[in-house]
Amino acid sequence: MDLDIFEDMNKEELQSYIKFLLWNYRVMDAFWFIKTTEKFDQATAEKLNEEVWDTVAGHAAKDLKEKFDISKNGLIGFVQALKLFPWCILVGYHFKEKKDEVILTVPSCPTQKARLKRGQKEYVCKHMHKKEFESFAKVIDDRINVDCIFAPPDPHPDNMFCKWRFFLSD
Repeated sequence: MDLDIFEDMNKEELQSYIKFLLWNYRVMDAFWFIKTTEKFDQATAEKLNEEVWDTVAGHAAKDLKEKFDISKNGLIGFVQALKLFPWCILVGYHFKEKKDEVILTVPSCPTQKARLKRGQKEYVCKHMHKKEFESFAKVIDDRINVDCIFAPPDPHPDNMFCKWRFFLSD
């Protein structure tokens, strides 16, 4: 990897490039899903999405732990790592941290909002995110449990697309 181009960039230019990378990451994921749906069908795209994010999330957690020296386990290490995960930054996860659990909410999901804006129904993301969060959490601490309170296709309030609970098993 040749990173020489970044040597002369100032903070604003680097931040602008990070925004570009995150946007590109989201667009690539969106078109991957759209093209898979067109080539096969919605159910196949959703199933493949589950498999991809199950794998990607575990690799991301491992890399984040190493690159950002995340040594804490449990819910503290999980939240510390997840806040660095690109989707957390792109979507704007909200965290409510308690001693024995973490509640994650998504007030505004850009993916689902884009689908609704195009006149499409929400896609089933619950199973994909469950696998994604479980894979990510297991790398941080295999005692972390993931409980979906609601996520599409579940009914949800207008001001929140999904809600998740993370807690430690004994």
